[in-house]
Amino acid sequence: MLALRNQSECLFDEISLGEIMLRLDPGENRIRSTRSFSAWEGGGEYNVARGLHKVFGLRTAVITSLVRNEVGALIEDLIMQGGVDTRYIKWREDDGIGRTTRNGLNFTERGFGIRGAFGTSDRGNTAASQLVVEDFEWDLIFAHGVRWLHTGGIFAGLSESTAEVVEAALTSARKYGTRISYDLNYRPSLWKSIGGQQKAIEVNRRLAKYVDVMIGNEEDFIAALGFSVDNHSESYADLNPADYIPMFEKVQEEFPNISLIATTLREVISASVNNWSAIGWSPDAGLVTSRSWNELAIFDRVGGGDSFASGLIYGLLSEMSLAESVNLGAAHGALAMTTPGDTSMMSKVEVLKAASGGSARVQR
Repeated sequence: MLALRNQSECLFDEISLGEIMLRLDPGENRIRSTRSFSAWEGGGEYNVARGLHKVFGLRTAVITSLVRNEVGALIEDLIMQGGVDTRYIKWREDDGIGRTTRNGLNFTERGFGIRGAFGTSDRGNTAASQLVVEDFEWDLIFAHGVRWLHTGGIFAGLSESTAEVVEAALTSARKYGTRISYDLNYRPSLWKSIGGQQKAIEVNRRLAKYVDVMIGNEEDFIAALGFSVDNHSESYADLNPADYIPMFEKVQEEFPNISLIATTLREVISASVNNWSAIGWSPDAGLVTSRSWNELAIFDRVGGGDSFASGLIYGLLSEMSLAESVNLGAAHGALAMTTPGDTSMMSKVEVLKAASGGSARVQR
C-alpha cells in the first residue's frame, strides 16, 4: 500500500518527533491526596517509538529536547531503558530554577468506575516547546535513512515554533522517501490559551498536506481537523464504523496525499470498562474493522491510542494488509491498557495472540 524504503539502507525503522515528559502516577490514589508517586516517561509521539522497539523489535529514535539536570537525566535513563536511541535529543543548559527552560511533568490519575481518568500537565516553557527549525540538520537526519516518521498534534500545539519544526521535519522526510504518520491527538487543555479548537484545526490542516497515514480517535477528525461524522452522539456511544466512510472520503479528497486513515473507537461505559475497537480506510481497501473488545477491563487507559499507532505502523512496515495492521494495532492498544504507565509492557507474542482472538486463560 505504501512505497517503503529498504530496511537495509536505513539507520532507523522509525523516528518520533515530540515532547517527552516525566509522568507522576499516584496509583490508586488521587493527585490531590497522595503521598507518593510512581515515575514513568511518556509522550504521545515517543510512546510509539518505544512500543515499536520494545514490543516489536524495530530500530527507533526520538527527536526532542530536555534540560540537562537531574530530572532530564531521569527521563533520559527511562528512554534508554526502553531502547530508543537518544542521539537526537537537544540538550539545554539548566538555569538553576527553570525560569527560562525546564522539563515537563504530567500528573495522571487512572480513574475508576464513575470517576474518569484525569491528567494535569505542567509543561509551560519546556525545552521541547522551545525547539526551532535550526536546532536540527533535517536533511542529514533523513539522508541517513529513516523508513518512517511519526509525530502529531500534541507536539505541533506546544508553541508556534514547534508547528514550524514539524513542518520542516515533514518536508525533509518526504524529500527522502520516508513515510509519515500523524496522530491528531486533540487535547483541549493544550490549545485553550492559544486560540482553542479553531487554532488546532488551522495548524493540523496546514500539516496534513505532508502526511501519508492520518491517525486519530473517534472525535479527533471532528475536533482537530474540522470534518464531521453523521449520526454521532455527543457521548460517542453506539459508534457505527460505516458512518465514518463519508468523512474519510472527504479527508482524502481534500488531502490526496493521505493514503491511509485509521481511527480508534472507544465507548466509555465507565473509567474501568470500555468498548474498544478500531477501523481503517484507504481508497483501495475501503473500510476495514478490527476485532472488537466489548466491556474491556481498563487498568490505565492513557497510552492506548499510542500503542494502537505503534501496532498499526509495525504492520504497515511489515507490509501486512491494512486490515491486518489495524487489527494488530487495536490488539496492542487493548493490551497496553491492562498495565500502568503510558508505554506498553507487552511482548510481540502476546500482541499477535490477542490479535488472532487468543483468550486470557492462564499460561503455565
